[in-house]
Amino acid sequence: MGIITEDMIKQFQKMLDDIDGSLKMTFENMHQGYPGENLCRFLKARDGNISKAQKMLLDCLDWRIQNEIDDILAKPIIPADLYRAVRDSQLVGMSGYTKEGLPVVAVGVGLSTYDKASIHYYIQSHIQMNEYRDRVILPTATKKYGRHINTCVKILDMTGLKLSALNQIKILTAISTIDDLNYPEKTDTYYIVNAPYIFSACWKVVRPLLQERTRKKIQVLQGCGRDELLKIMDYASLPHFCRREGSGSSRHSRTEKDDNCFSLDNTYHQQLYDFVKRQAELKDRVAPVKQGSFHVDFPEPAPDDAKIAETIQSEFQRLGDQSKLSKSLSNLDINGH
Repeated sequence: MGIITEDMIKQFQKMLDDIDGSLKMTFENMHQGYPGENLCRFLKARDGNISKAQKMLLDCLDWRIQNEIDDILAKPIIPADLYRAVRDSQLVGMSGYTKEGLPVVAVGVGLSTYDKASIHYYIQSHIQMNEYRDRVILPTATKKYGRHINTCVKILDMTGLKLSALNQIKILTAISTIDDLNYPEKTDTYYIVNAPYIFSACWKVVRPLLQERTRKKIQVLQGCGRDELLKIMDYASLPHFCRREGSGSSRHSRTEKDDNCFSLDNTYHQQLYDFVKRQAELKDRVAPVKQGSFHVDFPEPAPDDAKIAETIQSEFQRLGDQSKLSKSLSNLDINGH
């Protein structure tokens, strides 16, 4: 990918001068006072091709309007017990900031089950965290650190990853597609920790399929990654599953509730949920908020993403077949054959 220049951004901006008011309004909600930097994200996502970046952005703005994304932070998942069930099965949280001020987002890939609610609740929850990050967390970090901050780092915990994760491919692909198309270039680096054999075997097959831009962002760390991560963040910002080798399950780590960044009792999730409830109360409503998921359209994945998902499925299947064969041979040995 070539360097994104100021002239490219200005040319892109000029192409957007004639869009209608509703598109401009939702774009303002996206850029939070930094239009040029946000145009740069879409240019990067399309390798500097201005016409492709323009189409991507316009498609994103249409998606936001059609799915009422600007209002999604005023649409709580209720009742609270349902939201707690979503949080317990979709392990995502924020543990702190890097030394440069980038939010540290933790994702419990291996132990997320996505089995306590419909796919629509998980999509809604994911988009709400994206919007809260972009409209609240990043602007607050920008003000605190005195420079524009518009990306985060993600630490992906593979603890507990099993072949049964194959059942989650659909929802994970949907979430990934939404992020790729509508929240491009929002993650500076992905750190993968606590990777079991099943991940390592699958990674060897999937890595060559990724775009170079994506490959450069992914770092697979040894063990829990503590020592490497402490180079870019303080100990207090480490997710609980990175704090010591052999820390055990990222879901049931023996830490205080606030230390477990996945827990609904964690400060980040409490602030997010309170924010959504306040926005719902402030919004003029004819009728009270009713229980029910907020359905968001999620597009078909791009051909490259679909190929990656298919590769993961086939690799998991191969590993599963190997495991069955190994067990069969082991049984034969035990029985003396």
